[in-house]
Amino acid sequence: MTDAPERDAQDRDARHTAKMKNIQAAREKIMAEKTIEKGLLIVHTGNGKGKSSAALGMVFRHIAYEMPVAVVQFTKSPDWVTGEAIMLERFPDLVSINIMGEGFTWDTQDRQRDIASARAAWEQAKEFILDDRHKLVMLDELNIVLRYDYLPLDEVVAFLRDEKPADKHVVVTGRNAKPELIEIADLVTEMTMIKHPFKQGVKAQKGIEY
Repeated sequence: MTDAPERDAQDRDARHTAKMKNIQAAREKIMAEKTIEKGLLIVHTGNGKGKSSAALGMVFRHIAYEMPVAVVQFTKSPDWVTGEAIMLERFPDLVSINIMGEGFTWDTQDRQRDIASARAAWEQAKEFILDDRHKLVMLDELNIVLRYDYLPLDEVVAFLRDEKPADKHVVVTGRNAKPELIEIADLVTEMTMIKHPFKQGVKAQKGIEY
């Protein structure tokens, strides 16, 4: 004879199964309605850590499917050693990586030099976006460049809105994304900082920050 606790457990399990079946049916209906396939403009912004890391996750997914990608880093310097550069350079047939920054703006202390490097990086980025080869283009820290007015915002927004091929994915990273860029994006994620070890005196660490 089944005791009361066991019957209660069986009832809970049965209710759970019924609930999950209803959820499954609802999800299948929703998914059946999603038929559009298009290139996305994606923006990762916010004060929290993980903007470039999340974008690199998409880059590595493309590599796994042997879909060519391009990465343009607007602020990182070629002199810096980063884990992503080391890894991406192992896939020369699938990855075009261009580290075109001058480092932190407070290190260069030269606005015209920063503007020139931003312009060179943007011109390279446009070539990648317009070509027929690369399926995804990552514009790392483009938001920082736009924040400091190193590139005309209207020019960048107009190009991404009007000239990006319909099947090309572009992911933009960096804090303080401009409202105009957010407006035209298909997907926007804001990373929120709740805690960060830097505030406790922990320095940037290999494999975590770079």
